[in-house]
Amino acid sequence: MPAMPDTILDAALALHRAGRLDEAAAEYRKLLDLQPNDPDTLHLLGLVTAQSGRPEEGAKLIQRAITLRPHTAVFHANMGYALRLLGRHDIAVAAFRQAVALDPRSASAWFNLGLCLIQIGNLSPAAETFNRAIALWPNYAEAHNALGSILRPQKRIDDALASFRRAIEIDPKYAEAHHNLALALADSGRIDDAVESESRAMELAPDVAACASGRIYLLHFHPRHDRASIHREMQSFNQRFAAPLADGITPHDINRDAHRRLKIGYVSPDFYHQAEAHFVLPLLQNHDHGNFEIHCYSSVTRPDEITAKLRHCADVWHDVAAETDEQLAHRIRADQVDILVDLTMHMRQNRILLFARKAAPIQVTWLAYPGGTGLTAIDYRLTDSHLDPTDCDQFYVEQSIRLPGCWCCYDPLSDTPISVRPSEGFIRFACLNNPVKLNDSTLLLWAQVLAKVPDSRLLLLVNSDDHRRRISRLFADAGVDAQRLEFTGYLPRPEYLALHNNIDVCLDPLPYNGITTTLDALWMGVPVVSPVGQTAPGRAGLSLLSSAGMDDLVAHTPDQFVEIASCGRTIPREEIRRKLRESPLMNAKQFAADVERAYRQMWHRFTTQSPA
Repeated sequence: MPAMPDTILDAALALHRAGRLDEAAAEYRKLLDLQPNDPDTLHLLGLVTAQSGRPEEGAKLIQRAITLRPHTAVFHANMGYALRLLGRHDIAVAAFRQAVALDPRSASAWFNLGLCLIQIGNLSPAAETFNRAIALWPNYAEAHNALGSILRPQKRIDDALASFRRAIEIDPKYAEAHHNLALALADSGRIDDAVESESRAMELAPDVAACASGRIYLLHFHPRHDRASIHREMQSFNQRFAAPLADGITPHDINRDAHRRLKIGYVSPDFYHQAEAHFVLPLLQNHDHGNFEIHCYSSVTRPDEITAKLRHCADVWHDVAAETDEQLAHRIRADQVDILVDLTMHMRQNRILLFARKAAPIQVTWLAYPGGTGLTAIDYRLTDSHLDPTDCDQFYVEQSIRLPGCWCCYDPLSDTPISVRPSEGFIRFACLNNPVKLNDSTLLLWAQVLAKVPDSRLLLLVNSDDHRRRISRLFADAGVDAQRLEFTGYLPRPEYLALHNNIDVCLDPLPYNGITTTLDALWMGVPVVSPVGQTAPGRAGLSLLSSAGMDDLVAHTPDQFVEIASCGRTIPREEIRRKLRESPLMNAKQFAADVERAYRQMWHRFTTQSPA
């Protein structure tokens, strides 16, 4: 006797809920043979098909269900799900909007609508949808986490912290929320708490490389971690996540002609208007395309005018945001890239595990921050002798290639004029670095500067009210009136640069010096007093100021830092800009030639090795 439709449906649903998707699909197809135009069966088969990795086929089945019964909210919601998997977020938004129009009380539909709105850059409407979802289901941990993920880039740090903490309160084992909480804690200057939160995320999700990468990156900002401890963390990362992929690496079948045109590939999620652009653009704009074919592998989801400029610099541009590391590794091998350059290291949205697959015969890391990756699959790192004296080589698995000038070249991407302000009768010190760098030891050193310079002020970029209160208490406890502190939040770049016209001297933090902020200050004619630390990020100021011919602003001891800073401005603003403009830091043609020479040296070494 043939099985009844209800019996088949029950079996299919049980298999579906158990995650046995192929078996569930087979049962749904049996049911569809009995009822070819049943919208519920078409919908469920479409959903399981999309979940099985065939979203396009799944979307077609769900669309048949919608055609037969157009006013069922869950059909539209799962159509949105399939479209999300296809990366068609704009059309998915329309599907989810239809779902919530038909069923305004569907918290999951509101939540998924918000996720799609994020993908197309509509952050404020996305926040509204997450709030709608939370209003319908107050214990919706994923919605609280997603809301925090919108609030954080908007620099609403205290609100983001509250959202992540609420998500964790609901679900203490929610690893992603612990990871996001760590980022927000760092933004609020709580580096100890940030490292602890990231460590908790690692415990809950030991197989998620992003959590381990996040911890490595945070350690560069921690005053109690040195090169050796960071190196150990990177070695552990390599052993846990990268080394297991080594068995899949096969030899590269590539033309070893020592003098031929080389294919150089750059990999980044940051090919848009943010800090990295000030250094990538000068290099890419000055490459010798006769000798080097430039490929850019971009994971940018919302391109802008900088993306367009960078695209113009490339011989071949690849949009790869939707590709997995494994898929991208196959693509790069097929493109026969000779030298592949990582621009992200352990920062967010990195492609570390792409490089672990040895997608190119020569792999290099550069720029994201002064440091390394710990990956044995990456051959070289670009640096300079100020960042990394030769006795530091033991802390990197990559071979350090010291460029003859500085490790980077800068373009301000702005013609903001220097405007001399009327004297206010006091010296205004400032630090406009990321607030994660404002640790207690750095702030107490700056308090000594204020104590030595009567009536001086200190302007800090801080996005958290709680962080501002903690800084004010620390200065008061150090004997410096908190009224001498001034705060600013995030500003658009034109306003941020113009703010330097009201600053006399910038103070560099430790253990992670400024890089873009230091060069921005020098471009605006403001001297930067920089302490020298033990790690490469703590020697960035030494590298930049030495290259700019202003190494008299470098301090090797705390007392020397206070002494240099207390002298105030000693160089005219226009003179500082002129020295920067005439220095190697803004000689893009020379910098590109130095990098290309390094690539040729790497290639020569490769071609003289045994092909085995």
